[in-house]
Amino acid sequence: MSEQLFFVHHAYKVKIHAFVLMSNHFHLLISTPEGNLSNAMLWFMRESSRTIIKNSGRINQTYGSRYKGTLITSSQYYLNVYKYVYRNPVTAGICDRVEEYQYSTLSGLIGLCPLLIPVTEDTLLFDDVIKQLNWLNSQPKDGQLEETKRGLRKGVFSLPSQGLSQKRMEGTSKKKNLEPFFTS
Repeated sequence: MSEQLFFVHHAYKVKIHAFVLMSNHFHLLISTPEGNLSNAMLWFMRESSRTIIKNSGRINQTYGSRYKGTLITSSQYYLNVYKYVYRNPVTAGICDRVEEYQYSTLSGLIGLCPLLIPVTEDTLLFDDVIKQLNWLNSQPKDGQLEETKRGLRKGVFSLPSQGLSQKRMEGTSKKKNLEPFFTS
């Protein structure tokens, strides 16, 4: 999938912020300054599916359905989704710490494995790597995981208890120059 993400980044001018590949799905946090999300995702899903089918010998469809995008409109919402995406392998019980998962852009960003996917500058992570890894590895507070999952099911991300969720993100860096972000 790294080849397809590389192409999407260059051909569609998509900014890749985070990517995590799981055994039966993926999470992709991107921004599309040119407003071409549908075309970029159509190409990515089609071409990555062809590659998976070719390499695995599968004959059935690769993905269960089209991508499910969610517009993220605030820095606080971005933080919730950023943590959710990178914690997905930990939540699934695949690893103990977010940086241990090799099919994530995070492990490449911090130098644990080669990073072939062109990830946009991660100012959140590199403000203070140790602090951010500690935050990413901290267990979500009561209800935060479910709130984030519910928010991601919507076309525009929102949290039911915005004030509470924003307080939960204390101690994290603020994302500057926010563009519309999408996750799938």
